[in-house]
Amino acid sequence: MKKYLIIFALCLVAVISFNGSLIKPVSGPRRLEILLLGHKAKNHNSEKFTEIVSQEFFKNGINISYTTDPDDLNKDNLAKYDGLIIYANHDQITADQEKALLDFVKSGKGFIPVHCASWCFQNSPAYIDMVGGQFKTHGTGEFETVIKDAKHPVMKGSVPFKTWDETYIHDKLAADIHVLTERMDGERHEPYTWVKKYGKGKVFYTAYGHDERTWKNPGFLKLLQNGVLWTVNDAARKDWEKLPKPAPAYTDAKLPNYEKRPGGFQLQAALNPKESQLMTQVPVDFKLELFAAEPDITKPIAMAWDERGRLWIVETIDYPNTVRDLKGRDRIALKSARTRTVTAKQINSPFLRTSSIFPPASFLPMEE
Repeated sequence: MKKYLIIFALCLVAVISFNGSLIKPVSGPRRLEILLLGHKAKNHNSEKFTEIVSQEFFKNGINISYTTDPDDLNKDNLAKYDGLIIYANHDQITADQEKALLDFVKSGKGFIPVHCASWCFQNSPAYIDMVGGQFKTHGTGEFETVIKDAKHPVMKGSVPFKTWDETYIHDKLAADIHVLTERMDGERHEPYTWVKKYGKGKVFYTAYGHDERTWKNPGFLKLLQNGVLWTVNDAARKDWEKLPKPAPAYTDAKLPNYEKRPGGFQLQAALNPKESQLMTQVPVDFKLELFAAEPDITKPIAMAWDERGRLWIVETIDYPNTVRDLKGRDRIALKSARTRTVTAKQINSPFLRTSSIFPPASFLPMEE
């Protein structure tokens, strides 16, 4: 009996390992996965910061997952990501969190502390050393970037920019930081953006980033994105470089202007399923697979899964401009995962033509 238990355990481990390899391929074209640790405070609005940065980075094949919980700094969770951005004010870090964070960077992953991150985890000298310095005090004002090392890879394509921001002064500067930009404070050359190595990993820090006046500045976004790409390890970067990055085309379009918005409208060209998958972010533990697409379905507007694993899809074939009488062609389609077939039932109800979302389960189910 003991022998069979051992065999079963070995088989179980093999199955788990095999499934894991399917969920997250070891190599190949893929998006970069970055975890961003923020906080719930609004003095540095990390939620808004994440929204702006995520939208900009996504276009270039970089996913950002957001959390405000320092407990997410653990070995198993961090292992899913290529890099970590911190934009937060968390005063303390536990011993377990500290070890997981330091080991993550030492192992060769990227670390990107931004702005207020240099005042995080004040009880950890090791964290302060890894960042390369600690915030000491600040004023406010508008100032222009002074590039110290234009030849560094992080500065590729970057140009000096002017922004209103908090005028950070730092303390406890590490001896091994390599300064990329400065802020002139009278005769004082204040380090404002720097990089350093930490174990096998890389660190990029910038003091820029108090609010939207900087977050939406193209110069800042370029600098930050370059910093992320520099910190991730070579294997991740090479896989990212192989990733196709669709750029949807837009054309002028004549569309109904019910809201009387000023100006014209832009219509995005349709993407094929493969391009759509490349433009979709899923959690790092998940893999996206095509389940249904045209011509099997037409103009889907709402969908829901039932307990049998079938997908109910509301198709608004006539919406918004083709219905001219009481007889419409809108319908509910049923997609079966088992048979890979689509069954459609036409619904000529005015309710369907005027309602965008309703529970498909409220209709009698159709047999497969």
